Amino acid sequence: MSTVLITGANRGIGLELCRQYKQRNDRVIAVCRQSSSELNALDVEVRDGVDVTEEGSVNTFASALQGVKLDTLINNAGILSSETLASLDFDYIRRQFEVNTLGPLRVTVALLKCLKPGSKVAIVSSRMGSIADNTSGGYYGYRMSKAAVNMAGVSLAQDLHERGIAVVLLHPGMVATEMTGRTGIPPEEAASGLIARIDEVDLQHSGYFWHASGERLSW
Repeated sequence: MSTVLITGANRGIGLELCRQYKQRNDRVIAVCRQSSSELNALDVEVRDGVDVTEEGSVNTFASALQGVKLDTLINNAGILSSETLASLDFDYIRRQFEVNTLGPLRVTVALLKCLKPGSKVAIVSSRMGSIADNTSGGYYGYRMSKAAVNMAGVSLAQDLHERGIAVVLLHPGMVATEMTGRTGIPPEEAASGLIARIDEVDLQHSGYFWHASGERLSW
């Protein structure tokens, strides 16, 4: 049985990841700001009240995990807004950096004591953070924050390699969740693909950017 910690676990992809890991009989630690009835029904370990943008909140949570060793840490918490050049909201762009970029880095650093040789760190990024793939513009905060977290993930892969910890950046696809207005593939399909990619990652492929389907993506 593996121990898996998932942020942003109360809904969408995070909720489905919790469900599928639970079905595999793994120990699931579900982290979120506020739990949901759907998450509570899964009978996993729910740690709510955790805000990935607040250093004190994350450090308090990390201290409560004293002695716990994680096989997999999945940084899934994220937010999206659709700024255009004509309607830039710099406060919300900044908020997306706090959640989408600094959040995964903050959580990973706080939980380093819980990781061991063979552990894996997954960051749920987005193809919208690919500079090579940007052919339509817009979504300034989301695109920039995901491009930045990709860079953070590659740096983590380099820095954690000597500890035997692999890092993977993952695009789940366009998933039908509350964040996307229920447009896209089912969360069940996205979560299954993400889990398959996490299962496959090793130190040799640490720091790569993958689509949940198995396609390697351009930066």
